[in-house]
Amino acid sequence: MISVEEATARVLGLCRPLEPERVPLAQAAGRVMPAPALAGRDQPPFDASAMDGYAVAGDVAPGMAFRVIGMAAAGHVFAGRVGPGEAVRIFTGAPVPDGATRVVIQEDVTAEGDRITLGDRLDASTNIRARGQDFRAGDALPPRRLRPADLALLAAMNIGSVAVTRRPAVAVIPTGDELVMPGEAPRADQIVASNVFALKAMAEAEGAEVRLLPIARDTEADLRVVLGLAEGADLVVTVGGASVGDHDLVGKVAGEMGLERSFYKIAMRPGKPLMAGRLNGAAMLGLPGNPVSAIVCGHLFMVPMIRTMLGQADPLPRIARARLAEAVGPTGPRTHYMRAKLSPGEGLPGIAPFVSQDSALLRILTESDALLIRPAGDGPRAAGDVVDYLPL
Repeated sequence: MISVEEATARVLGLCRPLEPERVPLAQAAGRVMPAPALAGRDQPPFDASAMDGYAVAGDVAPGMAFRVIGMAAAGHVFAGRVGPGEAVRIFTGAPVPDGATRVVIQEDVTAEGDRITLGDRLDASTNIRARGQDFRAGDALPPRRLRPADLALLAAMNIGSVAVTRRPAVAVIPTGDELVMPGEAPRADQIVASNVFALKAMAEAEGAEVRLLPIARDTEADLRVVLGLAEGADLVVTVGGASVGDHDLVGKVAGEMGLERSFYKIAMRPGKPLMAGRLNGAAMLGLPGNPVSAIVCGHLFMVPMIRTMLGQADPLPRIARARLAEAVGPTGPRTHYMRAKLSPGEGLPGIAPFVSQDSALLRILTESDALLIRPAGDGPRAAGDVVDYLPL
């Protein structure tokens, strides 16, 4: 068995960033932009009024009077120049006319016909947004997963399409004679396939395109057919069949189909029977069949593999810290990822593992908001000790 750390390094070593593709900005939400995007213009592209009011030139004082010589609105520039004693009616977002040095807000003005008089209380601000105040032409938005605010910024940069990393194609394969799909009528000796739906959702949340393939039955011929259906995938994820029982055929059949195995078995719980390698140009991850084991391993290994393919600089799950709400015993020779519940605390949250850690119990996983990380060989821990956890 290898450690979690070594297994992580090896599965990430099976992956490489995929090639970029250009998509319209309206289709770029959530996509990973692997290279900086450069602004095509200043923002704002001109000195702009920050308020509704009057653009005037020079110093102002209470009681001063000005003659209104025109109007400027958003999208409609005043073509003339503002001189002493003159004002231009202006609205928020409009270009500030030549010669104007400030905008007096309309609340500080009394207007009569084409003349205005300034009131006793004047806003101290110039109420002008300087050209390039937000960004200048050539300024860069660094590589990132694009959020809604990033799309707005790119649009303001006059970028109509953006280069993003191609979505990884992931093929998920449930295996086992005991499985039926949800909605079917299972026999008395069968169960409903469940973990593949969590894995599919997790992969799609990271930006992958997922194909959920048919259940591969426990024959070499059937498994070979279903693995063949994964052709063209960047990542093949099998669920179940990766252990050493008589019906655990994934490693054997995949090996006959050209699998270059990286490792098999890992010193962690849940998830000891984990396999990884490369199969006909695709990365392959063989997850255990127990529902919780598969989902935990999905968080720890599948998700970072997808992030690596997307070119994200930090693909590993974020580790946080908490204080134990109760004492826990030693861990033994394998790193233990315990389903746990967080609670508010002073400084750090509290964390308490569930009593049962059976890897077949999905309901407890749905009630968990953290995986308490107990390192291999760790001794007993007292309530109040600071520990690591993975948020769920």
